[in-house]
Amino acid sequence: MSSVALVDYGMGNLRSVRNALEGLGATVAIASDPRGLDAFDRVVLPGVGAFGDAMANLSRAGWPEALTEHAQVRQRPFLGICLGMQLLAARGTEHGLHAGLSWFSGEVRKLERPPPHRIPHMGWNEVRARSRAGLLRDLAPDASCYFVHSFAFVPDDEAIVTGVTEYGGVDFVSVIERGNIVATQFHPEKSQKHGLGLLARFLEM
Repeated sequence: MSSVALVDYGMGNLRSVRNALEGLGATVAIASDPRGLDAFDRVVLPGVGAFGDAMANLSRAGWPEALTEHAQVRQRPFLGICLGMQLLAARGTEHGLHAGLSWFSGEVRKLERPPPHRIPHMGWNEVRARSRAGLLRDLAPDASCYFVHSFAFVPDDEAIVTGVTEYGGVDFVSVIERGNIVATQFHPEKSQKHGLGLLARFLEM
């Protein structure tokens, strides 16, 4: 049975993520102290809110170093959700320029879409898998997942992009993967069977 640390830095929808993971058989703990991260097999970084505020909260509590040690040095499975995916970028442009965790080069930019497409992008949209391996290996071709966001990650390395989504005639990155590190712009915990399938594959990593 997997033990999962759900990072609590004051900006995540922890209850629904925890319920979804526990429903899949995982042992989940809300982690508010980065010093205890070594006790867990894998980490989930959720997030709702502004990029700069999130990085300030993470840095204030010492999370960047602990997360980097756990995921990049020890190479244990890591999942970023929504803002938790965006924070993996080198920088974010929401309310000014802010440094991210810099696990991947690139930046987080505001979605720009013509009317009648509204920002924030909110609701169900199809995720198109570029790869049938890893996190998306069993994703249905017409799978729709639940999004709530105004910004999206634009990575420099297209090789990490395994899922894209179209909104307002323009594609944005909705899934990234590199080894043990995976992340989604959508909320798998709110995406019914498709999201639960993705979480199950994360627990199998």
